[in-house]
Amino acid sequence: MPRASLLIVLWFCAMICGCSSLPAVPERAPEHALAQSGDTRLGRALAGDVAAHPGRTAVHPLPGGLDAFAARMLLARTAERSIDAQYYIWHDDITGSLMTQALWEAAERGVRVRLLLDDANTGGLDPLLAMLDGHPNIEVRLFNPFANRSWRLGDFAVDFSRVNRRMHNKSFTVDNQVSVVGGRNIGDEYFGAAESLDFADLDVAVAGAVVRDVSSEFDNYWNSASAYPVAGMLAPVSDVVAQQLRDGWEEAARKPEAQRYMQAVRDTTLVADVLSGQLRMEWVPARLVSDDPAKVLNPPERHDLHMLPRLEEALGRPLRELDLVSPYFVPAQEGTSALLAIAQRGVKVRVLTNSLAATDVLPVYAGYARYREPLLGGGVQLFELKPTAEVQRPKTHVIGKSGSQSGLHAKTFAVDRERIFVGSFNLDPRSARLNTEMGVVLTSTNLAGRLSSLFDDKIRESAYEVRPSPEGAGLVWVDRTSAGEAVHASEPGSTAWKRFEAGFLSLLPVEWML
Repeated sequence: MPRASLLIVLWFCAMICGCSSLPAVPERAPEHALAQSGDTRLGRALAGDVAAHPGRTAVHPLPGGLDAFAARMLLARTAERSIDAQYYIWHDDITGSLMTQALWEAAERGVRVRLLLDDANTGGLDPLLAMLDGHPNIEVRLFNPFANRSWRLGDFAVDFSRVNRRMHNKSFTVDNQVSVVGGRNIGDEYFGAAESLDFADLDVAVAGAVVRDVSSEFDNYWNSASAYPVAGMLAPVSDVVAQQLRDGWEEAARKPEAQRYMQAVRDTTLVADVLSGQLRMEWVPARLVSDDPAKVLNPPERHDLHMLPRLEEALGRPLRELDLVSPYFVPAQEGTSALLAIAQRGVKVRVLTNSLAATDVLPVYAGYARYREPLLGGGVQLFELKPTAEVQRPKTHVIGKSGSQSGLHAKTFAVDRERIFVGSFNLDPRSARLNTEMGVVLTSTNLAGRLSSLFDDKIRESAYEVRPSPEGAGLVWVDRTSAGEAVHASEPGSTAWKRFEAGFLSLLPVEWML
């Protein structure tokens, strides 16, 4: 588009959207997690173990989508006092509808529900959010919301520097006793329920010491200047519309695909172990790391508001191995230099990210591609997930086609097979400088060792290994299968057009946004 035409479009956006502005946040007393929740069913069930492991955190990994959904659903149905949920994405699909209904039913039991959503992905959900907020036991807040509810592109035109900063955090805490944190949003593709895309992801369920920190950090975001109550932004819905929305949950739950999915959830080992009292949890030292919510209101140079220095401190200096899983991996010059310096100390550095055929965000892959050769030249090993792979999870896809595509969405890092991070933080400029993120660092040779063992064994067949070309220029992709090994001179499973698109996008000066 010629520059003059672009300026006209931006001027037009400004004219029609300039009158839209965010309402003033009303004066409000800070709200906090309910401190006295030991008399709940969860509190009583955990009391003995918590007393026996002072200062420690119980952790149970949730690599499978069905288990991850089952954990949230079981917690919601068990809640007696409070549910605090914080998410970047909450879809109105099968799993999103089931979770929304579970929140409503908890509120009907008298449970206080606080739902904090980033506003970037709530398009079309305003009536639902207004209906939820109308319940006396539910409050919904939107983080860094768009002023123009009907045409968000206008906000990007006139208020880009603000709306470009998002809350990427993910947590689900019940009765201030148990939390689920990790990489998953709420939606079918994260829980093995989507037709065409099945994300390989990782959450952990935690109890004990770190839960208080998760709750405290939720409070920080809930009470922050960027969290807007929807009551001051959205018109209330009529009783008729509210009933129609609730009826929609019932209709969605009766659909055959939803019935099959819920039966699969009921059949999970997690549910069986919880019901029998046999759920295994490891008690370990744990530390929550999180960005300050004020990060989005300040220049990216305000490193004192960033979690990255705290994450580096908690993980510690790698001495032998550093294994990194990041679906959106754009190390930039600073990160590339840091990884090369670690590798030059003799530390084995291995990275798993999405392949061109598996990525769901092409500009990010394009931003990563330019750093492959310098990383490989410095001794860093690179692996790119195959679009048909399964990583750290059983087969959980129960609704979609058997040929559905896999994509990597887990964000987890292991140091020396001793310490592991699980959370929402990608190794890219957006996570480091623009968005807010969170996660937990666990001192666990079991969990950290399991991640490193994946690089030793399963990832060899689940991902393409990227290597320098033996001919001296360019790269090759090594594709290992049970039938043998194949070597590709270009990104496997991709088309010439997609490779062209990635190459073109790599030329754009947008790395700071990726």
